[in-house]
Amino acid sequence: MHTIFEIAQGRTPEVAGRAALEERVANEGFRGRWYPLTASRNVGRAPVALDRMGERIVLWRDAGGAVHAQEDRCPHRGARLSQGHVRENAIVCPYHGISIDADGRIASVPALPGCPIEGRLAVRTYAVQEIADAIFAYFPTPAGEGPIPLGPPPEFTDPAWSHFVCETTWKTNYRYAIENVIDPMHGPYLHGDSHTMSYGIKDDIMEISDTPDGFRVSRKLQKDVAFDWTEYGETGALWMKLDIPYPVANGPGGPFRIVGFATPIDETTSQIFFWRMRKVSGWERDLWRFLFRERLEARHYAVLEQDRVVLEGLADDAREHEILYQHDLGITRLRRRFKAIAREQIEAAQAVAASASAPRIAAEA
Repeated sequence: MHTIFEIAQGRTPEVAGRAALEERVANEGFRGRWYPLTASRNVGRAPVALDRMGERIVLWRDAGGAVHAQEDRCPHRGARLSQGHVRENAIVCPYHGISIDADGRIASVPALPGCPIEGRLAVRTYAVQEIADAIFAYFPTPAGEGPIPLGPPPEFTDPAWSHFVCETTWKTNYRYAIENVIDPMHGPYLHGDSHTMSYGIKDDIMEISDTPDGFRVSRKLQKDVAFDWTEYGETGALWMKLDIPYPVANGPGGPFRIVGFATPIDETTSQIFFWRMRKVSGWERDLWRFLFRERLEARHYAVLEQDRVVLEGLADDAREHEILYQHDLGITRLRRRFKAIAREQIEAAQAVAASASAPRIAAEA
């Protein structure tokens, strides 16, 4: 069970101290946020099973093409709904044919028509949105609130930007994946032989500045040469953004923009998303998209592979044994922010536990 729900139920997690508890809550992924689950292209007529945020989820599309995300468990005997099939506007369990509608209600029990459990709300359902060719879901806190607004990076809704969504699984905690992007100075070393980051100097000073949604960390001495800045934002979801100036040989358009998200699968595995974008139109857009598919996509996955190998080699507790220096301004800023969010979520969960126990105490009195 997610630690934050243990706290909300009045149970004390087995951790040594408040700092360790905050670390665990941060490592499991913050509730009350939107996370990308998978690219839209991966969900067709058949149900799809996913593990995200420590939970088993089934994705399916109804007869009208709308996508739904639900707990991957039949309320009857616990079989995985993802092993079944979709019929019109319901998902059908393969074990006994019980169908579940989009709201999570038991729609029918074909083996016993008129069964008393029909109509019962029995399956957890997640709010979902399809944006920029990906499916996002909202994971509520123990308070069970409705979803907060998802304000995606503006490039997602601006038709001037053409994009491709790239998705992969890394065996590392999602925080390490975010911290990797917040660290521009790893670019000239880990990726120094790539077609976009072999330019410029390899020493610099980092500076940090606030943005309306978060902060930006930038190289001070080198601008608009390679991977020279990263922006971190919180707009109902946690995301990163950066630009890489492109050589003329890589087609029309301005800098190559990357927008990234990291979704926890569990504490040691993450689903990584990168939107590859350029601001182009007309025939230039067609040319850029052709070049990306035919030549550039493989190069960018090669760069991601370099990141994956390093991050999967980190020990789960690597951050407990670090010696940081000036270039790590963005990482320390991010960790302070995550610590603050964890503290807020723990206090909110404790308030849920207190409110639940109050009626019981009053009744006993």
